[in-house]
Amino acid sequence: MALKEKRALTHVEHGFPPFVRPDSTILILGSFPSVKSREQAFFYGHPQNRFWPMISAVFGDECGDSVPQRMAFLQRNRIALYDVIESCDIVGSSDASIRNIEPARINEIIEGTKVQRILLNGKKAGALFERHILPSLKGGLEYRVMPSTSPANAATSLDQLILAYQEAII
Repeated sequence: MALKEKRALTHVEHGFPPFVRPDSTILILGSFPSVKSREQAFFYGHPQNRFWPMISAVFGDECGDSVPQRMAFLQRNRIALYDVIESCDIVGSSDASIRNIEPARINEIIEGTKVQRILLNGKKAGALFERHILPSLKGGLEYRVMPSTSPANAATSLDQLILAYQEAII
């Protein structure tokens, strides 16, 4: 019985706001926050996710381990973070299980900012973005689907992630 309950879809709200500032120039969107990220109420909270080591290497700047340190890093480097999905039905942190999507209101999130480029962290984020957000996205923004920083993406090394994101950001 416990196994069935563990695998059941649960309706989940995002749980924490976008990190965006008026001077943000790049918006990085994941698909939906993991259980660990929702517990921490901040992005890429799973210790095995390679986002923070990757983005730190891209900028040659320490991002730290605490949420306030990471917020300061994002602010210094003019990076905004959010996810494509505002709420959905999901099993745990499994992107493959996502159903009944309410997309994020990206136009509202970036209004009043300097965001010119959107990077999508992984194929699932890219597909969801293209289906649910791109048709209504304001003009003049470029976007790019990037390799996922998730530990589930074992085919891409940390060095490959760093190179891909450097090319897209710098």
